[in-house]
Amino acid sequence: MGAVVNQIQSSCVSPLFVGIDVGGEFLDVAFHDSNEYFRVANSPDGIASLLDKLRPIKPQLIVLEATGKLERAVLEACCQAGLPAVAVNSKRVRDFARSTGKQAKTDRIDARVIAHYAAVIKPEVRPLSDEQTQELQALILRRTQLIDMLTGEQHRRKRAHKSSWPSIDELIQFLKQRIKDTDRDIDVFLHANELWCKSETLLRSMPGVGRTTAAALIAFLPELGKLDRREIASLVGLAPFNVDSGKQKGQRHIMGGRCTVRRALYMACVAAQRANPDIKAFCDRLRANGKKTKVAFIAGMRKLLTQLNAMMRDETPWSPPKI
Repeated sequence: MGAVVNQIQSSCVSPLFVGIDVGGEFLDVAFHDSNEYFRVANSPDGIASLLDKLRPIKPQLIVLEATGKLERAVLEACCQAGLPAVAVNSKRVRDFARSTGKQAKTDRIDARVIAHYAAVIKPEVRPLSDEQTQELQALILRRTQLIDMLTGEQHRRKRAHKSSWPSIDELIQFLKQRIKDTDRDIDVFLHANELWCKSETLLRSMPGVGRTTAAALIAFLPELGKLDRREIASLVGLAPFNVDSGKQKGQRHIMGGRCTVRRALYMACVAAQRANPDIKAFCDRLRANGKKTKVAFIAGMRKLLTQLNAMMRDETPWSPPKI
């Protein structure tokens, strides 16, 4: 494999872009504008071997496909080694592959497609979350999973034969208790960090924003208060995109973004219909003007996000709008 590195060092005069297809057992690595390809194990030893090969050639960018946290170890290792690496949405890579006419899919082909994607798109390298933030994210995601399981069991009970009710009820009670335990863990974790505690107090000053929403914003939206209203809405996935062609004006849609944050903002918007007269009046006005309830709620979520962004930027708690 040393020959591969030497060949690339001597022949590669243009910036080097590396694509890594991440699997449970292996990492398939390809270089853009080169026939070189190799595979290492997705293990500590395999990742160490990969770093030994990449350090000398100093790639401009290393791109990995986000595959359900399997890429986390190699991504962290690359960043700690000072290599520019980023994980990207797998759907974007697949769409890019189709746009270039590549329909076949193997680990080797995927690695080459990712390398090509890196060279053409050049996604921005983003800093990784620190260990404490990752722990908070894990707690919030686990709570979401428990909520989904509880909702599934509650729906299942409505259709189940009564002979199954004791078993379902037992599981429902267990899940409710685990959700309470997780809420307590999140609360303790937030209050152990002085900065997070201050941010939570600030965010929760807005009616409708509870502990869960504040925790999700702190863990999954560190950019809050650092971007303008359009940028933050686009980042979360609440910015409407035009669907126009010629004289035809299509219905605008939101897409992409951070689903965990959107889910938290949706629940905050629901709570705001009872607790926040400003947001409720805004949604009611849109519905009165003929907007569908879903469209009105998305607009309400965007308004909530804009206000929270301004509060974090100015470090000022929520205050009722002046009439």
